[in-house]
Amino acid sequence: MSNRFDNHRTFSIPVRVYKLISIAIFLGIAIIFIVAVDRLGRGQIEKQQESLESAIARDIVQCYAIEGQYPPTLEYMEEHYGLIYDKDTFFVDYQPIAANLYPDYTVLRR
Repeated sequence: MSNRFDNHRTFSIPVRVYKLISIAIFLGIAIIFIVAVDRLGRGQIEKQQESLESAIARDIVQCYAIEGQYPPTLEYMEEHYGLIYDKDTFFVDYQPIAANLYPDYTVLRR
Protein backbone atom coordinates (compact mmCIF):
# COMPACT_ATOMS: atom_id res chain seq x y z
CA MET A 1 0.00 0.00 0.00
CA SER A 2 1.37 3.38 -0.93
CA ASN A 3 1.42 6.42 1.21
CA ARG A 4 -0.41 9.40 -0.20
CA PHE A 5 2.49 11.73 0.73
CA ASP A 6 5.12 9.77 -1.19
CA ASN A 7 3.92 10.73 -4.65
CA HIS A 8 3.54 14.45 -4.33
CA ARG A 9 5.62 16.48 -6.70
CA THR A 10 7.51 19.60 -5.70
CA PHE A 11 8.33 22.56 -7.82
CA SER A 12 12.07 22.85 -8.36
CA ILE A 13 14.10 25.47 -10.17
CA PRO A 14 16.98 24.24 -12.31
CA VAL A 15 20.52 25.07 -11.23
CA ARG A 16 21.08 27.18 -14.37
CA VAL A 17 18.24 29.49 -13.38
CA TYR A 18 19.72 29.90 -9.89
CA LYS A 19 23.07 30.87 -11.45
CA LEU A 20 21.44 33.38 -13.80
CA ILE A 21 19.46 34.95 -10.96
CA SER A 22 22.62 35.18 -8.82
CA ILE A 23 24.56 36.84 -11.63
CA ALA A 24 21.73 39.30 -12.29
CA ILE A 25 21.52 40.26 -8.61
CA PHE A 26 25.30 40.71 -8.42
CA LEU A 27 25.36 42.90 -11.53
CA GLY A 28 22.45 44.97 -10.20
CA ILE A 29 24.22 45.60 -6.90
CA ALA A 30 27.48 46.45 -8.70
CA ILE A 31 25.72 48.97 -10.95
CA ILE A 32 23.98 50.61 -7.99
CA PHE A 33 27.34 50.87 -6.18
CA ILE A 34 29.08 52.45 -9.18
CA VAL A 35 26.30 55.01 -9.67
CA ALA A 36 26.35 55.90 -5.95
CA VAL A 37 30.13 56.43 -5.94
CA ASP A 38 29.89 58.57 -9.09
CA ARG A 39 27.21 60.82 -7.58
CA LEU A 40 29.18 61.14 -4.36
CA GLY A 41 32.25 62.23 -6.33
CA ARG A 42 30.25 64.83 -8.24
CA GLY A 43 28.93 66.24 -4.98
CA GLN A 44 32.45 66.58 -3.63
CA ILE A 45 33.61 68.47 -6.73
CA GLU A 46 30.68 70.89 -6.42
CA LYS A 47 31.63 71.54 -2.79
CA GLN A 48 35.25 72.11 -3.80
CA GLN A 49 34.13 74.59 -6.45
CA GLU A 50 32.03 76.52 -3.93
CA SER A 51 34.95 76.54 -1.51
CA LEU A 52 37.32 77.83 -4.19
CA GLU A 53 34.90 80.61 -5.13
CA SER A 54 34.60 81.74 -1.52
CA ALA A 55 38.40 81.53 -1.03
CA ILE A 56 38.98 83.75 -4.07
CA ALA A 57 36.40 86.27 -2.85
CA ARG A 58 37.97 86.28 0.63
CA ASP A 59 41.47 86.81 -0.78
CA ILE A 60 40.28 89.65 -3.03
CA VAL A 61 38.69 91.47 -0.10
CA GLN A 62 41.68 90.79 2.16
CA CYS A 63 44.08 92.17 -0.44
CA TYR A 64 41.99 95.32 -0.84
CA ALA A 65 41.79 95.79 2.94
CA ILE A 66 45.54 95.39 3.42
CA GLU A 67 46.97 97.03 0.29
CA GLY A 68 44.22 99.44 -0.75
CA GLN A 69 43.89 97.91 -4.21
CA TYR A 70 42.50 94.72 -5.66
CA PRO A 71 44.95 91.97 -6.72
CA PRO A 72 46.26 92.49 -10.25
CA THR A 73 46.41 88.78 -11.16
CA LEU A 74 45.40 85.38 -9.90
CA GLU A 75 49.07 84.46 -9.54
CA TYR A 76 49.50 87.45 -7.21
CA MET A 77 46.88 85.96 -4.86
CA GLU A 78 48.62 82.59 -5.05
CA GLU A 79 51.99 84.11 -4.10
CA HIS A 80 50.93 86.64 -1.48
CA TYR A 81 47.72 85.25 0.01
CA GLY A 82 48.23 81.49 -0.21
CA LEU A 83 45.50 80.67 -2.71
CA ILE A 84 45.85 76.99 -3.67
CA TYR A 85 43.55 75.00 -5.95
CA ASP A 86 43.64 72.00 -8.27
CA LYS A 87 44.41 73.42 -11.70
CA ASP A 88 43.65 70.09 -13.38
CA THR A 89 40.08 70.15 -12.03
CA PHE A 90 39.23 73.86 -12.14
CA PHE A 91 39.83 76.75 -14.51
CA VAL A 92 39.73 80.22 -12.97
CA ASP A 93 39.15 83.20 -15.26
CA TYR A 94 40.30 86.29 -13.34
CA GLN A 95 39.74 89.67 -14.97
CA PRO A 96 40.83 92.76 -13.01
CA ILE A 97 38.89 95.84 -14.03
CA ALA A 98 40.85 98.57 -12.23
CA ALA A 99 42.82 98.90 -9.00
CA ASN A 100 39.78 100.31 -7.19
CA LEU A 101 37.01 98.18 -8.79
CA TYR A 102 36.10 94.67 -7.71
CA PRO A 103 37.52 92.20 -10.26
CA ASP A 104 35.43 89.76 -12.24
CA TYR A 105 36.25 86.06 -11.77
CA THR A 106 34.68 82.80 -12.87
CA VAL A 107 35.43 79.27 -11.63
CA LEU A 108 34.73 76.48 -14.12
CA ARG A 109 35.14 72.72 -13.88
CA ARG A 110 37.32 71.22 -16.57
